Amino acid sequence: MSHITDEDIKSLLNQDADKAFRMIIDLYGSKLYWHIRRIVIIHDDADDALQNTFINAWKNIAGFRFESSLLTWLWSIATNEALTLIRKRERQSAVSLDDLDGIFAQALEGNSYFDGDEASVKLQNAILKLPDKQRTVFNMKYFDDMSYEEMSGVTGTSVGALKASYHHAVKKVEQYLQDN
Repeated sequence: MSHITDEDIKSLLNQDADKAFRMIIDLYGSKLYWHIRRIVIIHDDADDALQNTFINAWKNIAGFRFESSLLTWLWSIATNEALTLIRKRERQSAVSLDDLDGIFAQALEGNSYFDGDEASVKLQNAILKLPDKQRTVFNMKYFDDMSYEEMSGVTGTSVGALKASYHHAVKKVEQYLQDN
């Protein structure tokens, strides 16, 4: 199914929107889930943000003009949904972001969906210490191997600013790994 192009989906949207959207979910659901999961850490939260991503995409697909790739558009929605969920959780729990990072770290270590070794846990803990924007940029570059141009399409941030954010994130991750 990976040979399906944006043009194929665009054509199918005009013929059978339900079928086209099911195809979008099949094509991109897993990729978007893991992108969200690396931001929100907790499986149930990732599921919620993914569901909100697809609801938002469904509501707005008719207005999508295919000027960027469909995946870039979905990635942008998913990133916003994940960050919105984190901010909402922070407001509702009345804990600071630093305390929330500690909660995330504990959830990561005790999570049956995460099967990483000690080095993976240390890396994830280092990533949790990053500010939201740096964490998102780091995840997209390191785990998803996105180009800065693709990230710019997702975040609406200049390539230069993204390079700087990634550079600072890498330095902070390296420092955390050296200190811990």
